[in-house]
Amino acid sequence: MRSVGILTLGCKVNLYESEFVINELKKAGYVIKDFSDVCDVYIINTCTVTNSSDSKSKKMIRQAIKRNPYACVVAMGCFVAANPDYQEDGLDIVIGNKDKSKIVDLLEEYFETQQVIRDQYTGRLKEFEDMYITDFPGRTRAFVKIQDGCDNFCSYCIIPFVRGKCRSKEEDKVVLEVEELIRNGYREVVLTGIHTGSYGVDLDTNFAHLLNRLVMIPGLERLRISSIEATELNEDVLAVLRNSSVLVDHLHIPIQAGSNEILKAMNRKYDLDYFKEKINEIRKIRPMISISTDVIVGFPGETDELFQKTIETCREIGFSKLHVFPYSERKGTASSRMSQKLDGSIKKERSRELIRVSQELEIQYMSQFVGKRVEVLFEEEKEGYSYGHTGNYLHVQVKGSIPSNQVHLVVIESVSYPYCVGSVAK
Repeated sequence: MRSVGILTLGCKVNLYESEFVINELKKAGYVIKDFSDVCDVYIINTCTVTNSSDSKSKKMIRQAIKRNPYACVVAMGCFVAANPDYQEDGLDIVIGNKDKSKIVDLLEEYFETQQVIRDQYTGRLKEFEDMYITDFPGRTRAFVKIQDGCDNFCSYCIIPFVRGKCRSKEEDKVVLEVEELIRNGYREVVLTGIHTGSYGVDLDTNFAHLLNRLVMIPGLERLRISSIEATELNEDVLAVLRNSSVLVDHLHIPIQAGSNEILKAMNRKYDLDYFKEKINEIRKIRPMISISTDVIVGFPGETDELFQKTIETCREIGFSKLHVFPYSERKGTASSRMSQKLDGSIKKERSRELIRVSQELEIQYMSQFVGKRVEVLFEEEKEGYSYGHTGNYLHVQVKGSIPSNQVHLVVIESVSYPYCVGSVAK
């Protein structure tokens, strides 16, 4: 039996796809080991969303080759899809974002022929590659990939070029997958995709219709959306938020910039007035909801004044957390041809400043729950404490041992960033 070490970089879609690959390999008789071990096969599921993602992808490929020069080393995913000419001595199988589900056949072909395989599709992907997962070992939260691809073409983003057009998993298959995960003991399911809210654009359905079916599944306690654009939170989606407590009290809604000038340059599909009004609509339905976001700093043309406007906007909206990214030029995107590029030191300083703002906003949001009772799904135990998350994504710390995948009512007593500290309610 051959051993395999697999490393996943990047987003939750990659996480889901890697888990599917692991399941396929197990069924074929491969033994899954830690990526840091000496293995017969190494698989790196790469990311290309930023320059640092590219660097890490290349670094991990080289590490695997060095760790065991006789191993079969596989690179798959966005980095190799964006860089079809990338080569490395010792890299044996290269797959982009098509045919990851054929990993077992590709490995068998390689071991039989000992010939390098470059199974890269260079066109724009148009068909959804079906994957189905019924178990996520070691996790209390299960993921279901419902969608792939993006048609937005934001000026900074390479992902539409490497992930292809929007395409969706058949609705009945999504429902069946969620039902089986619940039968296998999962209380929380996360819907994930590259452009999740566009689900159904290629089918005779839509995202709200899928949500309505899922929240009715017996035994599903929490349904979480990994990320959704403000423009996709239409009346039908908001109606699900209004009518079902299964949809959790947390939404991740990327804003990317806090000024209309930069939003326009980014080719985002809204202005600040639209975004703020959408947040107001959501808070009328769920006043205490946690709303996190993504922000890119140092975009071409972002002046000091426009950066300060972003800070003001984030504070005004009152996000519960900011995921901050320094602008990273991606070859082939519209922004890579823009002038007024910013120095790396400016981007770093702005990132640090916005991360400080994020911590302020996080503590502000967390402090509202001191003295309140919250339901916590516990996930891990370490050094005498148990940790878990609420539906609105508070990270809760409780003294003592609580088995994972149990839900308990907890009284929040204080905030010790990044945790809300509490005790199990009597």
